[in-house]
Order: sequence, then structure tokens, then C-alpha cells
Amino acid sequence: MTKVGRLLRSDAAPDPDQTFRGIPPLNPVFDFSYDGVMRSVDESLSRLGLDHVDVLLIHDPDSHYEEALAGAYRALDRLRSDGSISAVGAGMNQAEMLVRFAREANFDCFLLAGRYTLLDRVGADELLPLCLERGIAVIAGGVFNSGILAGPTPDAHYNYRPAPRDLVRRALELKAICERHGVDLKSAALQFPLRHAAIPAVLSGCRSVAELEQNLELFEARLPDDLWAELDA
Repeated sequence: MTKVGRLLRSDAAPDPDQTFRGIPPLNPVFDFSYDGVMRSVDESLSRLGLDHVDVLLIHDPDSHYEEALAGAYRALDRLRSDGSISAVGAGMNQAEMLVRFAREANFDCFLLAGRYTLLDRVGADELLPLCLERGIAVIAGGVFNSGILAGPTPDAHYNYRPAPRDLVRRALELKAICERHGVDLKSAALQFPLRHAAIPAVLSGCRSVAELEQNLELFEARLPDDLWAELDA
């Protein structure tokens, strides 16, 4: 799985929101046009040493909906038709635009980040029922909501920013419920999205082999049904 929507260029202005360390001296340029996406795919395949990818996502087209639909989606649809990719998707931190994509084009999957979690269930209002109806698989990402569900402390982050106090309070309440059932909050956060029939997979990040192994243990932990009933309430 890889993404389109940004081209990496050495002569582009630096991105002030870039926080990754040790990256090549390249800067992203938003480009959701047909030609830009085709260039992006060619460059990604070259870097990956592949001639095919399973899933290609239009990445964060929040301010570029029309271009993404007329350009990026059209390019991905062609690549799917000729067998260069297996699935066409879009990945966003919001549900509303994904609803529009689901209604206006033929998507195979979406990556929904942070909008169907223990703390934020807005994806369930319209997007997930629509995807279930139309056979669009939803990959749940950002299940810790930028860290607050991994460790709800006063300096925790939510949606990539310092968390408001009311959300820290709610996360602490969720943690207390989990502790009463002898469950790690992180385990409940990882497993929660899979309870919805529209979500076949959860995408979890890791910075080390130890974190990967911990995530596997948290996924495999058996959680009691009455825990979910209390969390849902």
C-alpha cells in the first residue's frame, strides 16, 4: 500500500508542518492532477523496486476534492483497469469527504484515521453504514487518536495537537473502565474498530520491533463482552 497526492521535489519550499527526522532533502508538493499522480506512481514504484502495488490511496485531499476526483481518481481507476494496482482508495482524517467519494466514484477501500475510535466515533454516523452497503472496506488508522488513548495524561495529544482537558478527562474515564475489567486501554483501543462489520483491518504504527510485538499481544488479548457494553455506554 502506498499513497498519491504529493510529489517529492528538491526545489520545493520546505513544509513548515514536516516533523519527520532523517529524511532526504526533498519537500512535498501537493498535486492531485492526473499527470501528477501518474508521475507519483512511477516514482514510488521505482523507489520500491516494484511493478505493482496492492492498494493505492489518494492521501488527504481535504482542500482539493474536485481535482482529486477529476484527476487522481481517474488515474487510479485507469491503473486498476490495466492491472498496475489492485485497489483504489483514499485516506483521510475526516469522514465527510470520504462519504462524498463513496457516493460519487467506485472506491475499493478507505483509510479512516482517528474518526472511529473509543474516543471519536463520528465515522459511524454515515460513512461506515454507507461503506458496508457499497462493499467498501475501511481500514481504521489512528486508533490511539495521536496518543491520548495510549496514555491519557494532561500533556497528551489528540488529532496531532495538545488535547483539550475535556478529552483528557473522557480518556481517563475510559482507562478507568478498562482497569476495572483488568484490561489495558491500548488493547481496547486497538481492538475496538474491528467490532464494526465495515472494518476488516486496523493500521497501527510502530517505532521498533518491541512496539510491534506489543501491538500483536494487545490485538490478541481476550476482552470481556461486558467491557464493551460499559465502554459503549
